[in-house]
Amino acid sequence: MSRTWQQLVFGGALALLATASGLASAQPAKNGYALGPAQCGSAALAFPRLQLDMKAGFCAGLVASRDDGLKFPRAILQVPGQKLFVVADMGGWGHEDGRLLLLDPTATEGQRLKELITRIAYPFGLATGPDGRVYASTDTSIFRFDPLAAQPKTTIETIVHDLPGRRLTLPDGTQIEESAHPLKQFVFDRTGRLFVNVGSHSDNCLTPAPITQPCAVTEGNAPLAAIWMFTPPAGGIFPALKPTDPNPPHEVYARGLRNSMALALHPRFPDDGYAFLQAENARDLQDIFAPNEEINAIEPGRHYGWPYCYDLTTPSPEFKRVLQAGPYKNFCSTSAVYKRPFSLLPPHGAPLGMLYYKGGKFPELDGRLLVGLHGYRPTGSRLLAYEVDDHGFPKLSPAPVRYHVSCAAEPTRAFQTVSGLVPAAAFDEIISGWHRVNGIRPQGAPVGMTVADDGAIWLVEDKNQTVIRIDRTSDDPPPALPCDTRSAALIDQLARFVADDVANRARLTSIRKGLIETHCAGCHSEFGLKPGQSDQDKDQ
Repeated sequence: MSRTWQQLVFGGALALLATASGLASAQPAKNGYALGPAQCGSAALAFPRLQLDMKAGFCAGLVASRDDGLKFPRAILQVPGQKLFVVADMGGWGHEDGRLLLLDPTATEGQRLKELITRIAYPFGLATGPDGRVYASTDTSIFRFDPLAAQPKTTIETIVHDLPGRRLTLPDGTQIEESAHPLKQFVFDRTGRLFVNVGSHSDNCLTPAPITQPCAVTEGNAPLAAIWMFTPPAGGIFPALKPTDPNPPHEVYARGLRNSMALALHPRFPDDGYAFLQAENARDLQDIFAPNEEINAIEPGRHYGWPYCYDLTTPSPEFKRVLQAGPYKNFCSTSAVYKRPFSLLPPHGAPLGMLYYKGGKFPELDGRLLVGLHGYRPTGSRLLAYEVDDHGFPKLSPAPVRYHVSCAAEPTRAFQTVSGLVPAAAFDEIISGWHRVNGIRPQGAPVGMTVADDGAIWLVEDKNQTVIRIDRTSDDPPPALPCDTRSAALIDQLARFVADDVANRARLTSIRKGLIETHCAGCHSEFGLKPGQSDQDKDQ
């Protein structure tokens, strides 16, 4: 796409919408956020306050942005014993130019990040290991390194390698160059065992109709759509591997999980009865309110439904024949192996981060479960807090339990499936409004988060390339920002702006064919595109 086209259409459209909405601001802006004089935090950790709709007593400060060199941040972790943070920056999809960065939040603005390790494929997970060292992931490996070393790359020690990654060979021999879910989230338990997400290769394991066989990639000893468990030797620390060394002993701990990007272990797990939770990115449907995302209580040997079931016990229609006979007969309703979700999350919320809060800054959050929703639909872009029981499980409430829908005529909806209203775990919203408000802020998309030694909550947000710190404030929360900044008339005006110019129409067709249909459709939307439509209808 040419710079001229970007300026003409996207820049012009934003200016048009901002001016027409009356919200264009003279305040300085960074990454789409209008920044005023207000600060969040204190002393060396005071940052420009973002105008997010937040729970009373909380504020969000902008720590770092693309002005500091961020490209596509996905995770953040405090370096043990330091006031510094490691940030996993993936660079982008379809690239191998991911980086691990060191963030010094007290450094001069614009100089807060430095590169530690470059040219790595799809870095995502970060964790402190049982040895107190920093661990990270690529799409195919887990490794540890020293972020404070003079040359961090020379300290890399791989502990797991050759995991299923972006390039796959399916059981039928099909070659996949870009798996849909190659990223490796991971967690350690108190004994040093390592649990790793191995995501599904597609949205719903679809093969040419009619589907008469189970989904082959979920079967056997090395399935996709699963959590794998690796066991360390005595002492609980994994040894460094040479390229030809075999992986540590491992097993398939749980399967039927489309993409386990959010994993949380209660501090007392694996003691009997304590929670191992997974927040599921469920299958995609056009319906904005179906299916729901899930919180699953993970147990060894259980199957959590993908691709055969969604919501609680709803069978996937594509697998109707598979669910009528054979080993998966009535799988979603009567199987002793299938474990239905513990609770539902807002549909299409796309949970990408989850942890138990432990810190002194927010006593009201102590022990609670925090879940970040990355999804771009009106049910995403927020940070949730769940009350939990003594074993770390969210507290369930009888139906109806409602969730918020940003900028909708009906601002809340009750959790329900095709069978009707269902119980669920209720939650508070720490960040409740992160929808786009032209001239004030962009829409937010939180990914990884961590709790610092001082109890502050740190988020990375990939849509706008930012690191955000959540602190306490005594100020009254400002009123929620409006939603009426993109009226139907403004959208129609923008559409005419494109449609009335021949060159713009041609560029739109090129973008639709080369970008939207090739790389975007099927991820979290079909964009209204349907088989049989003409090019003109698709562009419209």
